[in-house]
Amino acid sequence: MSTPTSDDYVIRAIRPDEWTSVKQLRLDALRDPVAPIAFLETYEEAVAEPDAFWQERATRSGEGSHTARQFIAEAPDGTWAGTVTVLVEEAGTEDWAGYPIERRQGHVVGVFVRPEHRGTGLIKALFDAGVEWAWQQGVERVRLLVHADNARAQGAYRKVGFGPSGFVVAFSKDAAENELEFVLERRS
Repeated sequence: MSTPTSDDYVIRAIRPDEWTSVKQLRLDALRDPVAPIAFLETYEEAVAEPDAFWQERATRSGEGSHTARQFIAEAPDGTWAGTVTVLVEEAGTEDWAGYPIERRQGHVVGVFVRPEHRGTGLIKALFDAGVEWAWQQGVERVRLLVHADNARAQGAYRKVGFGPSGFVVAFSKDAAENELEFVLERRS
């Protein structure tokens, strides 16, 4: 059996009725060895959420939403191999960390590709879909935050066109808890 490429997957937005699959993929992501530096929540926190939480999450980021969109990569066997979610942040508001948003922008969160699907070009396909959706929403740029110690993720984000902006979000006085902002500016 040959190794799959990104062309072997269907990249699409989730549907609100797929909340159980959304939940399972998130729980699997939170079990990944780099989860403690890749995600802001723990497996224990997520698994304790009621079904209504996951249903609302899928509705807020599913097909038809103009403020958030979760994309998944569906493998040929129907399993969900990876995901990217893009949130629209409005100028004049504050982001989740309390920093001011200066312009309408996309914010990539929840990036995860199952280990057995890594190295197939899937991350680029997911980002292409997410960024294209963000441009369609009229954002000026797309950003993401990545842990200073997550070199693998930083390399992947550079490969898909993002680069460090120089902005650092400190989660604690410990420099090891810093998140670096990576951005992709809209080209005219």
